[in-house]
Amino acid sequence: MGDPMGEKTVRVRCVPGAPCFVSLTARDLDLAQAFYGPLLGWAFEAGPDRWGPYLRAVVDGIEVAGIGALGGDWDVPVAWTTIIGTESADRSADGVRERGGTVAVGPLAFDAGRIILASDTAGAAFGIWEGEPAAESWMAQPGTPSWLELRTPDPFAAALFYGEVFRWDGRDPAHFEVRYEHERVVLRVEGRSVAALRGSEPGLGPHWEVFFAVADTESAVRQAVELGGKVVGDPSDSPYGRVARLCDPEGALFSVIGPLGGGRD
Repeated sequence: MGDPMGEKTVRVRCVPGAPCFVSLTARDLDLAQAFYGPLLGWAFEAGPDRWGPYLRAVVDGIEVAGIGALGGDWDVPVAWTTIIGTESADRSADGVRERGGTVAVGPLAFDAGRIILASDTAGAAFGIWEGEPAAESWMAQPGTPSWLELRTPDPFAAALFYGEVFRWDGRDPAHFEVRYEHERVVLRVEGRSVAALRGSEPGLGPHWEVFFAVADTESAVRQAVELGGKVVGDPSDSPYGRVARLCDPEGALFSVIGPLGGGRD
C-alpha cells in the first residue's frame, strides 16, 4: 500500500480470481496484536481509519492481513473474512448480484484500491479486492494466509458461482487452474494449490476458513493456547499439510497449517 516503511512499501497483494488477502473484525486491537503478533510473526502498521481503527499485519513488507476494530453498535461477529482479487470491483459486484449473491458493502475506495463485502448464494461471507496485481508468486512463508477453504453445502454450485463471478474458465491455465482433487474443488495459482471448496461440517454454517502457514503445527498450537487461544480441532494430516483449528481470545475461528511429519510428540 502507499505508506513508506523504511525501504519497503506495505501493500495489499491482488491476485485476480483467487483469494489473496484476509481481514479480521475484532473488538480489541491490543488483544489481537498480543495474540497474532507472537503466534504468526507479524509486524503491525497503522492503516486507514475510514471505518474505525485499523491495523496492517505485515510479512516481508507485504500486508498479508488487516485487523479492524468493531464499533460498539456494530452487530458483526468477530471473524476472519477471505478477500478474493479482481481486475474490476464494479464488474465483480454485478456478477455477484446476477448470480444470486448479495453485495453488502461497496464497491468503496479503501486505501490503494477498492473493496466489496459480499456473500455467496449459500450465505458464506467474503470480500473482493481491486488493487495493483501482484507480480510475485503466491506467498507460502510462515505467517501468511497460504491456504483457504470454503465449507459449503454444495461445493459444485459454489464453484459455478465463484467461477462465473471471477471468470475462472477464462484465465490462462498455465498460471491459473481449477481441478477436482481430494474430494475438493481446488484452485491452483502458479502451480500451487491455494484454496478449495468442499462440503459443510456439522454445527458450522457456510464459511471461508483461513489457514495461516506455520513452521510447525504442534508448536503453533501450544503457543496459541499460551497466548489465550483455544484448540477447536487437534492437529491432523491433510493432503496439503498438517493442520489444526483454533480460536483466538475473542472467538475468531482460524487454522494453522505446517509441513507434514514435523513436530509431533
